[in-house]
Amino acid sequence: MKQQTLKESFSLTGKGLHTGLSLTVEFCPAPENYGYKIQRIDVAGSAFIDALADNVVDTSRSTVLSNGKEHVSTIEHGLSALYALGIDNCLMKVDGPEFPILDGSARFYVENIRRVGIVRQQADKRIFEVDERIELFDERRGSRLILEPADEFSVSTVISFENSIISDQHAELHHLSDYAADYASARTFVFVRDLEPLLGAGLIKGGDLDNAIVIYERKLSQEKYDQLADIMKVPHMDANHLGYIMHRPLVWDNEPARHKLLDIIGDISLVGCPIKGRITAIKPGHAVNTAFARLVRQHIRSLAQATV
Repeated sequence: MKQQTLKESFSLTGKGLHTGLSLTVEFCPAPENYGYKIQRIDVAGSAFIDALADNVVDTSRSTVLSNGKEHVSTIEHGLSALYALGIDNCLMKVDGPEFPILDGSARFYVENIRRVGIVRQQADKRIFEVDERIELFDERRGSRLILEPADEFSVSTVISFENSIISDQHAELHHLSDYAADYASARTFVFVRDLEPLLGAGLIKGGDLDNAIVIYERKLSQEKYDQLADIMKVPHMDANHLGYIMHRPLVWDNEPARHKLLDIIGDISLVGCPIKGRITAIKPGHAVNTAFARLVRQHIRSLAQATV
């Protein structure tokens, strides 16, 4: 199998989820063995950041990468699309500290990759063929990620929440060829109870009912609910009515689980090469996903040292 890159560049513009800024990210072709790199073109000296798990510095609200000086966040959806569509080498140029949130999914990245096309390169893909079970358990979060040998890359995930709107959900990707149709459009999700402190602190200035699945599962006072609606600049709603309150309805009943699977693929791309193996993820999240990617990278390095 040969490495691949984009045939042409494409750009996407939208607001940043955390900053509220209007941001443009450009995905560009890159040479063989380049991997994924992000360039902050708004910074003097055009700082580059390698999209590798070693460079993750924060996972509290998205996956954040840094080169020690500059950082960029909300990169997981774009990386997920690149990895799933078999792109090995890509330079991403962004004019701010985060990628635009768009509709909260990877749909627009996938559509544009398909529109500009993919070019086969001369160098062989550097694939990590899983040789033994690798497991990470996060006791505090109750999260577990497992990577096992398999004939091809696949992912299975389970999410679990203690509420009546969204409880236990499962999603499974058997083959990356199913990603575009069945997973790319799955949007990120958030609970209203989690929005309250974030909105109050001005930490998600670009969040609204168009770029996420918003779940109202714990009743607030009408006054507090109205205050949140004003901050999000949406009409007031009945505080007694629990459920999904975003503008666009669910695409799939298990769309939140599908989005978590999308996120896993974006975060596991930070291993730095394609993986031939099966991932099982229980209660995943950016923190455990990226810690797992670092663990896999360590395993790959140990194998390389053993063969020297």
